[in-house]
Amino acid sequence: MTEKNKTDNEKTLSKSAQRRQREREQRYQTILSAAEELFAKEGYQKASMEMIADAAEVSVGAVYFYFKNKEDLLIQLLEEIGFRLRKILGSEFKKTGESLDGFKNAGQMFFEEFCTQYPEKVAIIFRESVGKSPVVEERRREIFDKLTGDVLNALVRVSENLGHSFKSGFSAEVVAVSIMGIYERVAYKYLFWRESSEDMKIIGRDAVDFIIGGINNMFNGETCT
Repeated sequence: MTEKNKTDNEKTLSKSAQRRQREREQRYQTILSAAEELFAKEGYQKASMEMIADAAEVSVGAVYFYFKNKEDLLIQLLEEIGFRLRKILGSEFKKTGESLDGFKNAGQMFFEEFCTQYPEKVAIIFRESVGKSPVVEERRREIFDKLTGDVLNALVRVSENLGHSFKSGFSAEVVAVSIMGIYERVAYKYLFWRESSEDMKIIGRDAVDFIIGGINNMFNGETCT
């Protein structure tokens, strides 16, 4: 529900109905947050609907009232995390007028803030949603396609603002796909394999410097700082 529709709907409801609606929305978010924490900590396969209900302090029936099954919970989490990540990165990119600096800042924001502040969300989108079912995999692909599309559009905007062109018609897309791959593998390795979250600021800067160097290299004979 959009904010406008939500506001219009609230105007037509009585105060008691508005209160019940807020309570439902709060309970929905509480269950979703409990599932996110359990999926990240225990793993999607191990976490049960009963465990989620217990963590959310609601009945199992209440969980099934809001979500069809555990797969539905995972899909809703993916949607929410994907939306938040796109919003954070897009906002940071635009702060400096859609420039290469904005692109760099967005990358640093991902590693230094998103990864360190929301490790559970990183675990869901990069680890726990992988290989679960054809439905989850399709939804995951759609989210990554949107994220990659955002990166691609940002690259095009940067090249236009700098007056540069890419080496080929595939260059920007190849760079966008590569950037998403770097985001995923670097976050996965240092957050989960190495458990080096305290070093993510340094690690993120190295990764982003590498990305910026790659972007510069794909411009048609031009280099920018």
